[in-house]
This record gives sequence, C-alpha cells and structure tokens, in this order.
Amino acid sequence: MIYGIGNDICDVRRIQASVQRHGERFAARVLGPQELTVWRQRSQRWPQRGIRYLATRFSAKEAFSKAIGLGMRTPMTWRDCEILNHPSGQPYLRLHGALKAWFESRRLRAHVSVSDESDYATSFVVVEQQTVLTAS
Repeated sequence: MIYGIGNDICDVRRIQASVQRHGERFAARVLGPQELTVWRQRSQRWPQRGIRYLATRFSAKEAFSKAIGLGMRTPMTWRDCEILNHPSGQPYLRLHGALKAWFESRRLRAHVSVSDESDYATSFVVVEQQTVLTAS
C-alpha cells in the first residue's frame, strides 16, 4: 500500500552558491558520512560533478521528507537519511538512528529516483507500507 509520494526540484545554482558561501560546512550539514566521502571524491576530480551530486542528494532528502509526511522535522534529519547507489548505479535510501527506528516501526519501504540536467536536480520518492498477512 502506498504510504506517501514526494518529489522535489532543486536549482543546482542555489546549491553551488551555498557551497561557495559556507564551504564544506554546508555539505557536512546535508550529507551523511558515506555521502560526504563520495562528495569529496567527486568534487576533487571535477568540482561541478560534486555540486550536482550534492544537489541530487538535497533534492532526494526533501522528496523523502515529503513522502513520509514529516517535512524536515524530527526524527527526519539531513544526516540520518543517506541516498547511496548500488553498484548498478540505482539509488537507494539508507537510514540511521531515530529516523531508521521510526521508519522500520511503521513497516515502510522507500523507492527513490534522482536526476540532474544543467541547472536543475530532481527527485521522486515512493514510500510503501508493507502489510502484515494474517492466517485465516
């Protein structure tokens, strides 16, 4: 059963301005530990690629917060929600701490899609609630 749907579009230029203004502190506030490692690696090779990565993660976390109906309120936090990639490139969510406990207690499962093109990053998240089957 669908629990919630969220989408978001993010202006990559806004993310770039935040990084220019606040430096790595902005990325460290938005990204979880594994995401931060990937961001640093991508930023070293090609800074614009790092900005796009940060923008897609920002957008996906906004979409996820909408899909679960909390917005950016506890237990939803930027760093407790990571958008990682399988070896195939498919994005997935990894949750931590109180957000993970909240999510699992409701038997939720999330599907995420991210994309970026020139000046915009966009994300779409579908959250399902798994039903408990009872024996008849």
